[in-house]
Amino acid sequence: MSVVRIGAVAAAFGRDLDFDLQRIATLIEHARRDGTGLLVLPDAALGGYLTDLRNPDPDTLPPALDPDGPMIRKVSVLAGEMVVCVGYCETDGSNRYNAAVCVTGDGVLGRHRKVHQPAGEAAAYTAGDRFEAFDTPVGRLGMLIDYDKTFPESARALALDGAQILACLSAWPTSITNRAPKMAQDRQSRLFDLYDCARAAENQVVLVSSNQTGAMGGMRFLGQAKVVGPGGDIVARTWSKAGIAAASLDVGAEIATARRVLSHLAERRPEVYR
Repeated sequence: MSVVRIGAVAAAFGRDLDFDLQRIATLIEHARRDGTGLLVLPDAALGGYLTDLRNPDPDTLPPALDPDGPMIRKVSVLAGEMVVCVGYCETDGSNRYNAAVCVTGDGVLGRHRKVHQPAGEAAAYTAGDRFEAFDTPVGRLGMLIDYDKTFPESARALALDGAQILACLSAWPTSITNRAPKMAQDRQSRLFDLYDCARAAENQVVLVSSNQTGAMGGMRFLGQAKVVGPGGDIVARTWSKAGIAAASLDVGAEIATARRVLSHLAERRPEVYR
């Protein structure tokens, strides 16, 4: 077993890809100096998220990037020996996906396309169709994007595929229908934390939750990046401010301890579930 330094980023990103890449470079360098082995950047860190979730303007959508193109390769080079997860808008023929990629300096380790789409997001993106875990130098990992983590089945599918770490990349805003005067009182602020802790605890895995900060169009993002242990306890967090929530964990040992008496995955009864 070995200890790994894990970082979850809260930061603002927009349409300027050069600016975004420079911010990513700065965050990776800060994390490297801190001894980080896994860094999870927010959803849409390359190109920014939508400006309106209910009625996306087709003329102001994020830039669609080639999954094997130069921007992803640049992030890979920046990552070097680190494992880095980053979100972006992926192009595949005529389809656009809200996507995430996990890289090291050696190349791509894994990919994910957001499966669950809230409100009007289907007008901007095509939905993904699978959840798959993959091996990395810091352990077996699976990725979720935004609304995916609202659904217990998403995280459970990855845990059943052997994921020890769930990287949850978000551009999660405050409530768009009933915004609270203070962010800490916002319904979505409460749910964001609730889902992070519940998905970690019910699957007894480590969860790394990144999120955007600041605002874009009518969207105001929560921040609240965090690292959650397999007991559902928050071991590091940024609250609403920009920064990196970092914690050092022996992932395998933490999971083994959590599952020593009660092992949720082993004690499932799928034959009685409907």
